[in-house]
Amino acid sequence: MAATTILNFLFPPPPSLLVNAMSVISACSLALIGLSEALGRHLNYSKFWNVNPPTGSKGWWRGTTLSSRAGMLLLYAPAAAAAAASFFVPGAVVGARAQLLCAALAVHFFKRLFEVLFIHQYSGRMLLGSAIPITFSYTVSTVSMIYAQYLSRDMAEPAVNLEYAGIVLFLIGIAGNFYHHYLLSKLRQKGDKGYKIPRGGLFELVLCPHYLFEIIGFYGVAMIAQTIYSVSFALGTTFYLVGRSAATRKWYLSKFENFPREVKALVPYIF
Repeated sequence: MAATTILNFLFPPPPSLLVNAMSVISACSLALIGLSEALGRHLNYSKFWNVNPPTGSKGWWRGTTLSSRAGMLLLYAPAAAAAAASFFVPGAVVGARAQLLCAALAVHFFKRLFEVLFIHQYSGRMLLGSAIPITFSYTVSTVSMIYAQYLSRDMAEPAVNLEYAGIVLFLIGIAGNFYHHYLLSKLRQKGDKGYKIPRGGLFELVLCPHYLFEIIGFYGVAMIAQTIYSVSFALGTTFYLVGRSAATRKWYLSKFENFPREVKALVPYIF
């Protein structure tokens, strides 16, 4: 009964052991990273770039640092290129749903590149050892999402079409994420590298509204695609950003005595 209900909203699992395995791996690995964030083991970027530095001599890249701008470009450029390239691979993007999915992924990552180049203000560096797995995750997930959509091309459409609702949710997510990134960028004057308590928009209620809108955007992508892989990636992203936002709030509480404790981490009034 439960499986039948789910298949009203999703395409059936594709005839690919790799994609089905990646659906499980994607959700589980991101959930574990989110748990690590909540427990204080951070990916070293943003305010956590020099927390928990790597120990030992395995892998020269583990202790190598990049400027935050270069690191962020590394995170998003390969996934953006993969999403854009899908339109030029013969037969890769078949049908309106696949075109919308690839367009949404391209818009998401090119918007992030735009923010990296023109919006964000930087205060630290990024460990290459953290940048590489994040880059790998974004790129592999983008390619896997597009490939899972390709494999669904000859399947019957789900009984409930979520495509248009997904477009609306995606647009809300990307607009809200951009707006709150813009507010964050305005906290600092040029050359200022200190952190301040964010204000404006949903920052009055939660510390990480940009994460909240990123989650909303990826659920919009999942609704456009309606594949098991896209849903698993959205779930994994949720788990990761829940952990990261909890760690961020804990950090702000430790640094600012006047941090308003009624401000939650991610979801207004709840968490």
